[in-house]
Amino acid sequence: MDQDSTGNSLSLIDVLSVQDHALEQIDLSDQSQLIFHALHVLNPREKEIIQLRYGLNGHIPLTQREVAKLHKISRSYVSRIEKKALLKLRAELEPQL
Repeated sequence: MDQDSTGNSLSLIDVLSVQDHALEQIDLSDQSQLIFHALHVLNPREKEIIQLRYGLNGHIPLTQREVAKLHKISRSYVSRIEKKALLKLRAELEPQL
């Protein structure tokens, strides 16, 4: 799992960091609901990689290397898929906040 500069694990909320940090001001259950509804913009592979990377739907958060091994793809390909998926999620969430 990725970490911030102080060594704390980064959550999906941290990584999305939408405009004006409005998502941080919403309580945790509402954040989860927003993200759950935003996942519909992802294709199945993007959705699965985001779920595995950030521990959604009961998954334990995995590193890019672990996700790559599971999917039999390179770590750099996981990184590209993740980056594209996060851009889609940001675009979906920003108008809602």
